[in-house]
Amino acid sequence: MKAEKLYNNLIEVAEKLEITVHEKNLRNAGLKVRSGLCKVKGKYMFIMDKHVSIHKKNRILADCLKKWPCDQIFMIPAVRDYLSK
Repeated sequence: MKAEKLYNNLIEVAEKLEITVHEKNLRNAGLKVRSGLCKVKGKYMFIMDKHVSIHKKNRILADCLKKWPCDQIFMIPAVRDYLSK
């Protein structure tokens, strides 16, 4: 599966878990900031640095999603395999 398609599928899984994924320019933050999960007003958001490579975006988001209960969520087998790595 192409990296861009995998990334879009990972975002869909996140949305099914009620995690909103936003890509932002974190270089202009004025301090060292990394992509990651946060909770704002009771809702989960994943802030992704839009300047990292697509392969790194996949790894970062997958590492976050691995910690959530994904057993009952439908996802294509390639995405499930990627998350199980």
